[in-house]
Amino acid sequence: MRDDRVEEGEEVISRKTIERCIDGDKAETYRIVCDGNVVGGLILQIDKEYAKGELEILFIKPEVHSKGLGQAAWKAVEVMHPEIRVWETCTPYFEKRNIHFYVNRLGFHIVEFWNKHQRGPAVPEDIEENWSEDDEMFLFRKVISLTKKL
Repeated sequence: MRDDRVEEGEEVISRKTIERCIDGDKAETYRIVCDGNVVGGLILQIDKEYAKGELEILFIKPEVHSKGLGQAAWKAVEVMHPEIRVWETCTPYFEKRNIHFYVNRLGFHIVEFWNKHQRGPAVPEDIEENWSEDDEMFLFRKVISLTKKL
């Protein structure tokens, strides 16, 4: 179900945002495939020097939601990157499904709330120029224990 903040035909994530993520110096981009069909994708930023990773974009086609594909894709990311100790991502305040997914399925914790009074440490230009009073985001963090086996 589309959020009522996004008009039919509008981009949920702007092309400019997607291109900025893909073009990042430390970007890794993946397709999520199930039974030979592309069902989603994800974009990571990996900083091996600081053992930090950022999940920039993760999407699953709506027709295959609630089948464990996003969770399986994330588990694969953690297996591919055992060197990463801290993962971060963010999602809009109104995206309850995403909040549930990151906290209850993937084990992230909400660590910051961005709003018109606190926009976060590095709001990208394409978001900054269009930031409104209604824009609110959560920052999530997941710290991987050194003793955790993936």
